[in-house]
Amino acid sequence: MTNLVGSTAKSSSQAKVAASLRRRYAAELRFRAYGIVAIAIGLAFVVFLFSSIISKGYTSFQQTYLAVDIDYAADTIDPEGTRLPDTLSAADYQAVIKASLRAQFPNVEGRASLRHLYGLVSNAAETTLRDQVVSDPKLIGSHQRIWLLADDHVDSFIKGQIDRKLPESDRPISDEEIAWLDALKAKHGVETKFNLAFFTSGDSREPEQAGVAGALAGSALTLIVTLILSFPIGVAAAIYLEEFAPRNFWTDVIEVNINNLAAVPSIVFGLLGLAMFIQFFGLPRSAPLVGGLVLSLMTLPTIIIAGRASLKAVPPSIREAALGMGASRMQTVAHHVLPLALPGMLTGTIIGMARALGESAPLLMIGMVAFIVDVPHGLSDPATALPVQIYLWARSPERAFVERTSGAIMVLLGFLLLMNAVAVVLRNRFERRW
Repeated sequence: MTNLVGSTAKSSSQAKVAASLRRRYAAELRFRAYGIVAIAIGLAFVVFLFSSIISKGYTSFQQTYLAVDIDYAADTIDPEGTRLPDTLSAADYQAVIKASLRAQFPNVEGRASLRHLYGLVSNAAETTLRDQVVSDPKLIGSHQRIWLLADDHVDSFIKGQIDRKLPESDRPISDEEIAWLDALKAKHGVETKFNLAFFTSGDSREPEQAGVAGALAGSALTLIVTLILSFPIGVAAAIYLEEFAPRNFWTDVIEVNINNLAAVPSIVFGLLGLAMFIQFFGLPRSAPLVGGLVLSLMTLPTIIIAGRASLKAVPPSIREAALGMGASRMQTVAHHVLPLALPGMLTGTIIGMARALGESAPLLMIGMVAFIVDVPHGLSDPATALPVQIYLWARSPERAFVERTSGAIMVLLGFLLLMNAVAVVLRNRFERRW
């Protein structure tokens, strides 16, 4: 009887354990499923984001050109035959282009139709002809077929961004312009080429002429100033706080404030830079120097926190061994601790710089939102940055700036991915595991 009771109790306990295990395994499977679903949702959003940007922006790396039979008429370009550079530069090349287009489409009449015909090519075509003639005056009097930059509406139509089936009132290109483009296509006079000017030109009011060169140069100069200021100051502050500062109330206050500054909205740093560097010190607005100073203030907390974490990761035995061999505290830090912590510091610095590269709010506050055509060559030249350029293009009403905006975002993302890849390579190359 006793054995029967004991056997029953044992079976009941085993059943409870088995049921508990089943519930535990089921909970574990559910937890893993939740994690997989969360990762899948996150990846889906990332894929949607990148596909949306790429689908809208990849066409910005191509540009439409039209073949025009140009008559370099001597009586228009250089009627006196002097061939002087000043005379050639001052010639009316717009008249040359208009006359060539009229000769190519002799049936076009009426002021409105002629205006549409002249509008097929960008106003940058005038500069193209001028540069050709100034560099080679022998072109005067000749007849050449050259490729001229198309207007932004023509470019959008050729790329399929404007539906020809829409009513004429609902599209920015008329039926007769479409007919002229079809005629040029039949004669192989329309071609889409790689848009090198997108990477070599500055900003422009005309979408087909706008490029990111000025914004890239402004971002590069700004980041150079940021790196030169924030990296040595951040590393020195991290070394002092972690290795030399006494543990007291004031160092605790400093540490708390550094951690708080890392979470302060970036626009606050822009207000600080506006009040300090521009209004108090009188530094020029919209300059990479001021932008670098503002972004240095924003990046410093991140670098200090990453630097302290890297120093903490160095085993205490390294310090103890160096001190035991007779090294001073400064020699221990400089010759042994810092080289081992430097890879982590560099990684944190690059991540902080990547965050600074994508910031626009503090740069807007210091005036880097200005329309800048020329590519900056110095720290005090007027400039803009890539995020600000994206912001400006996104506000533009022209349809063609939509693809320019997405293209600039692709360039910015490529820059950010490159910087993060460098951080990963540095970490994997120099990291020491203990």
